[in-house]
Amino acid sequence: MVVALLTAAGTGTRMHQNIPKQFIHVDDKPVIVYTMEAFQKHPNIDAILVVTLDSWDAVLKAYAEQFGITKLKWVVPGGETGQESIRNGLEALAKELSDDDIVMVHDGNRPLVSSEIISNSLAVFAERGSAVAAIPCTEVVFESDDGVSSIQSIEREKLFRTQTPHTYRLGELLDAHHEAEKMGLPPMAASCMLMKELGKTTYFSMGSEINMKITTIDDLKIFKALLHTGEDEGLT
Repeated sequence: MVVALLTAAGTGTRMHQNIPKQFIHVDDKPVIVYTMEAFQKHPNIDAILVVTLDSWDAVLKAYAEQFGITKLKWVVPGGETGQESIRNGLEALAKELSDDDIVMVHDGNRPLVSSEIISNSLAVFAERGSAVAAIPCTEVVFESDDGVSSIQSIEREKLFRTQTPHTYRLGELLDAHHEAEKMGLPPMAASCMLMKELGKTTYFSMGSEINMKITTIDDLKIFKALLHTGEDEGLT
């Protein structure tokens, strides 16, 4: 089984809105619904789990029914950190699925994930055993100790910006969370960062500049503009 685990437990303080960013409406539809629809439509996704704020679980279920998200099988309360929220979702899945089932962790406020990105993540997972969406860095990057000046740049050809989805075996990813807890590692929102700290190799799958994470009002404006382009079938 392939399960999309969507994280939607953030409070969205950078938005300065009264509701969490994942529930903000764009063209009469919440951001989280756009994200769920991407996985609902993909033929290789069997089920969806959403980790969300405890007080918003009934709202999420109502939206899923309203917009025909039939693959939503589980809604799990989030934790104090992104890492804890993911672990809560994994532990809920572990009660019903096997260690060899596949889990695709994805940001609930990254609604423009395309069918091609999902398919490529599964293909890289099948070949390598894990997959993390990434894109090459095209900007010149400087390293700075004070945030004011620098005399040290970093070769951009060696730099990659990770996104989601992150695809792993359920048992392997849950074991990593338990191991990190035993080791007393600090919380890490990104599963790939957690795996890196445990000495695991990260294998890149297809990402995209369009696969943006919505965290600010400006991001919402860009998202709405992209929805209205109609140039990509994944945006309609």
